[in-house]
Order: sequence, then structure tokens, then C-alpha cells
Amino acid sequence: MPDAHRATGPVGLPTVTADDVALRDALVAGNIPTLLLVLRTLTGDPRWFEPPFRPSRTIAMNDNDTGGLPDDIQQEIRDAVLDVLRDLRDGTGVLAPPPLDGELIAMLSESLGEQVPAEYAESMAEDAGFVPSDVFDGPPLGADLTVVIIGAGISGICAGTALRRLGVDVTILERNDDVGGTWLDNDYPGAGVDTPSHLYAFSFAPWASWTRYYAKQPEILDYLRRVADQEGLRSVIRFGTEVLGASWDAASSVWRVRVLSGGVESEIVSDVLVSSVGQLNRPVIPALPGLDTFPGPAFHTAEWDHSVDLAGKRVGVVGTGASAMQVVPTIAEQAGSVVVFQRSPQWVAPNGNYLREVDPRTQLLFEQVPYYRPWYRLRLMWMFQDKLHPTLQRDPSWPDADRSINAINDKHREFFTRYLREQLGDRDDLVAKSLPDYPPYGKRMLLDCDWFSTLRRDDVSLVTSGVAAIDGATVVTDDGGRHDVDVLVFATGFSARKMLHPLDIRGRSGESLRERWGDDDAWAHLGIEIPDFPNLFLMYGPNTNLGHGGSTMFHAECQVHYMVELLREMVAADVAAVEVRQEVCDDYVARVDAAHENMIWTHPGMSTWYRNAAGRVVTNSPWKLLDYWTMTRRPSLDEHLVTPARQSSSKGVA
Repeated sequence: MPDAHRATGPVGLPTVTADDVALRDALVAGNIPTLLLVLRTLTGDPRWFEPPFRPSRTIAMNDNDTGGLPDDIQQEIRDAVLDVLRDLRDGTGVLAPPPLDGELIAMLSESLGEQVPAEYAESMAEDAGFVPSDVFDGPPLGADLTVVIIGAGISGICAGTALRRLGVDVTILERNDDVGGTWLDNDYPGAGVDTPSHLYAFSFAPWASWTRYYAKQPEILDYLRRVADQEGLRSVIRFGTEVLGASWDAASSVWRVRVLSGGVESEIVSDVLVSSVGQLNRPVIPALPGLDTFPGPAFHTAEWDHSVDLAGKRVGVVGTGASAMQVVPTIAEQAGSVVVFQRSPQWVAPNGNYLREVDPRTQLLFEQVPYYRPWYRLRLMWMFQDKLHPTLQRDPSWPDADRSINAINDKHREFFTRYLREQLGDRDDLVAKSLPDYPPYGKRMLLDCDWFSTLRRDDVSLVTSGVAAIDGATVVTDDGGRHDVDVLVFATGFSARKMLHPLDIRGRSGESLRERWGDDDAWAHLGIEIPDFPNLFLMYGPNTNLGHGGSTMFHAECQVHYMVELLREMVAADVAAVEVRQEVCDDYVARVDAAHENMIWTHPGMSTWYRNAAGRVVTNSPWKLLDYWTMTRRPSLDEHLVTPARQSSSKGVA
């Protein structure tokens, strides 16, 4: 994996090897604001952000590739970059150090055409690799510590990498036969990410060779496999091993983990237990009357049956969420007809990069030009992470609360509505069916992957009455409609609120997590720790889903940082176990709930998988990513009950 470690050059920067012709050709395909950042970094010359080179403001999700500059100025910038790259390649130039602190923020702000707050400097410098990470580049933990991680998806790979690099004895238990988690399971047609590819990567394992600006499932899975191979994780993963449950043994201060592998149950003992099972891992198929009478193939998108040939078939798709919006446009050409059963419409945003492939010439810039990849990523971080957060706060004095929550949210509604009408044209029937009646961002915001153009097809129909039952090969809707289909696809989501189901995890008191949480009311300190469950750390736990933007990789790294720093505190204090204090956890959960009361996801005008039956938001984080990054930096033993003396125990397979 190129540029994966920070061992070469000051920040693991790539080496320029291409000849002048290839570099000149590649620069034509470069993003001008990013090239200006490269030029300013490598030359130290501030004039590159002064007129006539100052780029225009980057608006919304547009990359602003030209910087709003005339052709001759763009060419002058490219020529200057080529001169610097030639000197570096030929050994006559010196690689400048990265900018930090105020200089980093000033340069990024100039490239974006708006002020990035100064408090982002530290987190951005670490994410870009401009400074080493305490966790992923830090010294070994220096302790005889064993850790079991449940799951080898994104979170498990992240946690496993950090702990392995710190010299910890790690065992990863994975029920599947390969790494990847949700990206291994969800291989339905059109499956892909709705976060920019260059942001959807670990900071400790950057990837410069994405072929799409929004990668599809095979490429994401390939990336995760590469990281696992590069970090030697396969040697510590026990594939085909399902965790049944775990119990805390207070006498020995260890977790006793029950597993099933090859039909045989066994026990693994470890000091620390990490759950990396996530929120979106258990598909939900509604219990429709008569479903067992359906004669054809019927399956969930997360369990796609690739043996089924859809050519010429009448396909029914239940749901219009993220999976459906990717599946339907992908299969429409192949299927004889598609009927989509919609419970409620979704807000859909345009994005010029969503279906765009990365030009091979641009790939060369990511792979060889020093600072191009990290600067491009930092621009994305600001565009796609916290920038939206202030607009999702409910204005109590806003008069039109049914349609929007504040003035900016109302402008967003107008923009998305205008886009929807433009795409659907004269199809007033589809406009009426597709226009949501709740505020934008109230549910997961979706990106247009030819959804509207697909709905306009003669062989695609949109049904807005709910599915009531299945009668043989007929889908019966609430309004009495009957729709004959040959194949039934459920794009009906996951049991996200029933976290860690069906694992039986029991803490110090013997009480299970399910008894504490019920089926849909999970909570945890920082989404990571739970009172009565010592040395248990959750990844992608309660209130850590990102509803306002950003990358799950960033959040996962925050959670791993907290865990590792707390383990360091344990080792330094010769502590056997830590358990977050009840009052600390209660205070955090209260702050989460209070913050959500001011946010869009508690708006009463829509149903969403973010909320439980009582109306409490249990999946989403209410915080800006910078706030969460700050919260997870410096854990304190003072916030925990501790078992002071480490006790010897027999660890491993019992």
C-alpha cells in the first residue's frame, strides 16, 4: 500500500519519479486550490494565495477544480508546480516541512475561501500526518496485556492496528471468513460509500489510488483487506468464529468470552474486551403476513443472492433508503421491470463527484506529488465534517417548523426541492410522491446516483402505499393495490437500535447489557464505556453514528485513541481493571440527550431509525467531530472505579 507508513521523509511523503511529460499532463487534471496549497508548502512563498492567484470560495460539495481562475493563471500555477517537482525529482530541491498551527489554518482557509476555525489545527495536523499520532505512532504499551476484539470490520481493523503497533497481545474474532465487516456483507449491485473516498480511509493507512471519488464496495473491501494484510492482522484473526457472549470474572479481573467455531464451543480469556460489531450488522426483514408463500427469491440487500438472474424479471424493492437508491438504478437496465415500495420519501442531494471516476492523471498527483493527498483530504474534512453541524440546530422561534428548523435549513429545502423538480421535469406525479414533508437532514441525507432519472423510466414504478402482506407472487399494499413480482428485495435496513444483539455480555454484577439497555435504549459514556462492565470498550457504540457528515474512520480513530490512552494510564498505575463511574456516564448521557433536544433528529415530523420507541436518539452523535475528538483525547482514571493490583490469570483458550 503506497504511502501507508510515515517512515519516509518528514511525514511519509511520496517520491516524485514521473518524467516531465507525465507530470505536465497530470497537472492539467489537478485541483487548482490543492495545487496552490502544494506550491505554498513547497516554496514557502505567500504570493500564491494573493491576487491574481487567490482561488474563489469552494461552495457546498463542489471540489472547485478550477479555483474560479482564468485559464492563463491556472497554467501559471501548473508551470510553477512542475518546476518545484522537477527540482525535487532531480535532487536539486529540498522538501519543505509541513505547516502547523496557525499557518496550517491560514493556508487551508485561503484555499477554501472561508475561515476555518483555529481550533481545528491540532486534529487536522494529526489526520494529515503532519505530526505523529500518539496512538498509531507512539511507543509500545510495555505491559503483558491481552485483548480480544469482536469483529474485523472497520472498527476492528482500526483497534487491532493500534494495539498491534503498541505490542499488545491481540486476538480478533470474526464470524465471517474474511475481513471487511459491513463491506464484506453488503455486496449488492451498486453498493458504495456516500463519503468521499479520499476521506474514507484511515489516517494511519492513507490510500492514494482510489479509482472513484465515491468508491464502490469492491474497492472499499480491497482497501480494508490491504490494511489488514499490511498490518499483519490476519495472523491474529480467528475467522469463522462467532462470539456467543462474555462474562466478567471479578475474581481474576478478566473477560471470559464464549465462542463457537466449527460447531464447537470454547472459551477465551482476556484482560480487555473490545466490541467492534457496530450498529449496521443485523439485517431487518419485516414480518409481513404471507411472506412464506412467496414462490420466488426473496432476500435482504445485505444478503444479496448473486445466483438470481434478474434479466427480464419483475423485481419488487421494499424501501427507498440508501441501499435502495443504489440498487434500483443499478438493476433497472437488467430487470424487466422494477416496482419500488416507498414508506416515506427521502431528501436527495446532487453531487457532481458521486458518479465520477478519478482521472488516472489525477491519481498520479495523489501518488507522487508531496502534500497533494493530505491537503486534498483536509479540504474534504472541512467541507464534509463539521461545517453543516450549526445548520442542524432547531431555532425555537422559527415559524415554519413543519417544513424546516431554521433559516439556513429552509434554504437547503428550497435548493433540494428545486433540484428534485428539475430532475423529474414534467412528471408531477413523481414530484408529489418524491417530495418529503419533513425538514432536510431529518433522516439520513442521500446522494443522487441517477435515482430521479431512474424513476422516470417507463419500466420503473413508485408505489407510496405501505406493504401490507404477500399473497403468493403478489405484493399487497395498504390501499388494496396488488403488484405481481418475480423477485422480492428488502432494502429495509438494520436493527441499529438493538446494539450488540444477540451477544450475551454480562458485567461485574452478572447483569447483561440487554437487561440494562432493553432492546432499543443503548447508552454509554462517549459511546465507549458502560458502568458495571470493566475493561469493556465499544467501537461504533451508542450515539456515535455520524448524521451530519464526516467519516466513520475518523470517529473510529477517536474511540481507539481514548481506549489506548486509558490503557496507558492503567499500565502506569498498575491497574488491573477500569470501570467508568455511574455518575460520569449519567452526566455524559444527559448532555447527549440535552444536545439532541436542540437538533433536527428529535423533530417530531418524521420517523427515523435514529430514535427509539420513546423518541430518544440512540444512534447519532450530537457533537461536532472536533468536539468528540477533544473529548476522547485525555481519559482520566479519576472518572473510573479501579481494581488497583494486577492479578495473574491464565489467558488464552480454555
